[in-house]
Amino acid sequence: SNLISAVARVRSALAVATHEFFRSRGFLYVHTPLITAADCEGAGEMFQVTTCMEEFEKTKKVDYSKDFFGKPAFLTVSGQLAVENYCCAMSSVYTFGPTFRAENSHTSRHLAEFWMIEPELAFADVHDDMDCAEDYLKYCVKYAMTHNLADLQFFDAQIEKGLLKRLENLLKEPFARVSYTEAIEILTKESPKANFKVPVEWGMDMGSEHERYLAEKVKKKPTIVYNYPKDIKAFYMKLNEDGKTVAAFDCLAPQIGEVIGGSQREDSLEILDKRITDQGMDPKDYWWYRDLRRYGSVPHSGFGLGFERLIMLTTGVENIRDTIPFPRYPGHAEF
Repeated sequence: SNLISAVARVRSALAVATHEFFRSRGFLYVHTPLITAADCEGAGEMFQVTTCMEEFEKTKKVDYSKDFFGKPAFLTVSGQLAVENYCCAMSSVYTFGPTFRAENSHTSRHLAEFWMIEPELAFADVHDDMDCAEDYLKYCVKYAMTHNLADLQFFDAQIEKGLLKRLENLLKEPFARVSYTEAIEILTKESPKANFKVPVEWGMDMGSEHERYLAEKVKKKPTIVYNYPKDIKAFYMKLNEDGKTVAAFDCLAPQIGEVIGGSQREDSLEILDKRITDQGMDPKDYWWYRDLRRYGSVPHSGFGLGFERLIMLTTGVENIRDTIPFPRYPGHAEF
């Protein structure tokens, strides 16, 4: 169809823009494994890889020491931990490849298989990270407007009236930036008018309704929220001096919600070990990641961007399943 072919052309352009942006800034492009033994996010929503299905059928148990890799193995949810290895050795790097999440989410924003761009910046704090994320988004949008204007005009006419104006505004103005605490205060004041399904309180993991309200109704442009409570973020994010928040950020876009999630990485081995243990994981499973801190690290930061959400942002397409050839989601793996 016209829609799918236009999306495919924009998808191709945004992939080219991604490589051009990071190359122009001196980043090294690296490949990270798709099969891993580590859960980067600590959420446990991973697809397991095994060759022991016959044994499982008979005994309902699997001896992973006899499996192909000699231990439990999974499809990757993120290349970040591997990218940090490269970053500590070779300065700023990025990876761009498929990732997999076994989330049983039937929404217009989730896929089981999607592509992620994950840069890691050496000698950078969370503010440098936020600057890079904003610059990258703007570069990609500008690239698409320069090289795929006819396709964007089609989307403007058929999918989202005013798309081109929205993209022009995105390029013109700096993104809004608010701390998580400020965002919660704003949303609490707006609650009577907004009528949120989930009540707003400090410590909550904001849902799509909160993220979109903040970006669409309050700030009316892409909005970066930073310094989230440590209990709702991953173990590798740097603990702030207040002991309650981490140096993490999410970039929220109107119509979509979260597009980018990033953070400064924890560089204290002692704090990292405690964070791993507090989240119910075994530090031994992350020995190689912990050794990056044990034998000397550098301050570094990075982010992950869901490529299909970038396509939604650029085209106005409302369902993420229309942004990728052969979408994979719960109950659906055709072709």
